[in-house]
Amino acid sequence: MRTNQAAATRSRILDAAAALFTVAGYTGTSLADIAHAAGVSVETVKLGGPKHRLLLDAFTHSFAGSDDIASLASHGPVAEITAEIDNTRYLAGIAHFVAESNRRSSILWTALLSAARSDALLRKELDGLQQRRRADMLVLVDELRRRGFAETDRPREAVADSISFILSPEGYNQLVHGSGWSQPDYETWLARTVLHVCARD
Repeated sequence: MRTNQAAATRSRILDAAAALFTVAGYTGTSLADIAHAAGVSVETVKLGGPKHRLLLDAFTHSFAGSDDIASLASHGPVAEITAEIDNTRYLAGIAHFVAESNRRSSILWTALLSAARSDALLRKELDGLQQRRRADMLVLVDELRRRGFAETDRPREAVADSISFILSPEGYNQLVHGSGWSQPDYETWLARTVLHVCARD
């Protein structure tokens, strides 16, 4: 019971942090603000680490639904999608997962990038996140190749870079927030464009 309560409190803190960082930015949000929004003490917020760590964890929590994952490939929802035998449903599942993840976190990602420019500790953490993201993209390319979606004569790193760009929060912000695309249209575009990039000569 205590573990469940701690997890619920942690989730509430990260949800509050994500909302505040999105609206007020990194410098405009204090630990006291987060504590007030989450309904906990500042000391409880501090148990989660310093402010830069809280921003990074809030993004990961918003994107993946958990801040305690080493790899998206082994993350429960992604693992379930990967277990799908039908290729069409697999690709649709990946597109849906990314589309929903970007919906929850794309603006917070912008705040994270902005904050990292002036915070050396956060920038170092962000570099680690980007390395894990690249590793996840390589795993995705390998799975797409295994299923026959992707050509094997192109360097997997180049394919991973292209897919990472397509799936990025920046792309979501431009197409959905900037150009007014609907969520279903964006999701359909993701699946179609990943296929196009994989099959390109």
